[in-house]
Amino acid sequence: MKHSRIPLITTIGVLLFFYLPVAVMVLFSFNDSRFGGQWRGFTLKWYQLIWDQREIWDAFQNTLIIAVTVTLVSVIVGACAGFALHRYQSRLQSWHYGLVYTPLVVPDILMGISLLLFFLALGVPLGLTTIFLAQTTFCISYVAMVTLARLQDFDFAVIEAAQDLGANWWTTTRRVLLPLLAPGIAAGALLAFTLSIDDFVISFFVAGPGSTTLPIRIYSMIKHGSPTLINALSTILLIITFTAVWLAQKLHLWRTHE
Repeated sequence: MKHSRIPLITTIGVLLFFYLPVAVMVLFSFNDSRFGGQWRGFTLKWYQLIWDQREIWDAFQNTLIIAVTVTLVSVIVGACAGFALHRYQSRLQSWHYGLVYTPLVVPDILMGISLLLFFLALGVPLGLTTIFLAQTTFCISYVAMVTLARLQDFDFAVIEAAQDLGANWWTTTRRVLLPLLAPGIAAGALLAFTLSIDDFVISFFVAGPGSTTLPIRIYSMIKHGSPTLINALSTILLIITFTAVWLAQKLHLWRTHE
């Protein structure tokens, strides 16, 4: 029986559709042409020029500060939420699950507008704090879902065994529960870090003066900056994102084969 090549051709077409524009962007970040419309030769000057752009480094600093703080808070709250959803079963937990899951399905533009109106109603000045609060709202949900997935095959008999041996709840959590959940929590942390760095839509609505993040800075440079400089900056951001995703996958595979 002759196998059809349609699935293979479809797969290749989809991969090209997704990744060919990214590959072209990375390639033209080394283009010597200022406007990037025609290949003029290989150069690294656009990456060197980024070092002299103070606005870019300020935006990168804001992005890094927000990403680190959002990741820390999301890991703590999200891991606790995932544990509570799995451990305690009640009618109230179904509402809890809905509240945690909702930010994953709500469109980013709707969440950004609603958070903007919420902050304005409370009189909260827009800035890094509002970006931090906005990104934390959806990063917590991602960490909670990752932790909840890790707990699906978790054997709580080891917790009961530790308690039978005289360990209190704090010792059991610190010496048994957290080490076993560490790969899942780390994967959730890397996911939250990646989402925070890449977020544009929600941050665009709740950002204030002097709180520009790197994605917002790239957006503002599209109309006024050099396209090749934007390609170089986007390539750097892409490398950071892919590195975080690669580390998350490695942690997941390491835990799976353990």
